Amino acid sequence: VSVKEIRRGNVAGDSKQDPPKGAESFNAQVIVLNHPGQVGAGYAPVLDCHTAHIACKFSELLEKIDRRTGKSVENSPKFIKSGDAAIVKMVPSKPMCVEAFTDYPPLGRFAVRDMR
Repeated sequence: VSVKEIRRGNVAGDSKQDPPKGAESFNAQVIVLNHPGQVGAGYAPVLDCHTAHIACKFSELLEKIDRRTGKSVENSPKFIKSGDAAIVKMVPSKPMCVEAFTDYPPLGRFAVRDMR
């Protein structure tokens, strides 16, 4: 790959050892810091992960968890609100490169923005 072929937003990796792959969906631990009202399945904010900014839908709320311990509090909650933490199945509008936080912290960290 030539340096001239690399563009902003590209993800480079080791093609032989552990190549980066696009994810069509992924499970993420989210903490709602500041959101008016409730967040439920179908919510579609903008996800900022490394240099990517992609619309991403919360397709399913899998479980509400305790922010401090990470232990499950409620399975399949209908909604979450400010101050809650949850495990959520997310579906990006186009495949994006994400990794487990334990394996690659920079690619496993993201922010969610709502333009409203």
